[in-house]
Amino acid sequence: MGYAKERGKLEKLLTRLVGINIYNEKSLAVLHDSHEKFSHTVRILKNKEPEIFSDLYQNELQQVKDGKKAVKEEDAIEDRQNNFLAYKDAIARAIEKTIEATLVA
Repeated sequence: MGYAKERGKLEKLLTRLVGINIYNEKSLAVLHDSHEKFSHTVRILKNKEPEIFSDLYQNELQQVKDGKKAVKEEDAIEDRQNNFLAYKDAIARAIEKTIEATLVA
């Protein structure tokens, strides 16, 4: 089954994350937008091929959600920056794993 369209969306999201390293409102908005778009795309893939993408939908998406929650809950600037980077890394890892799964499928 072809996943080129979804893979293209994911690759575009991954390139958006490259320059984001410092916590600020603009960068956080980009991460939230990337999270939403990733969530939507992985949901589409899960519905097309549940055997391949269900684990990614459940596990990777949950890690991204946990990262988002950690950024929201932290008050100290340094800890918020660290959680922000962890959130970014969780999104990037999830996208990369999903891209790999589309290549294998």
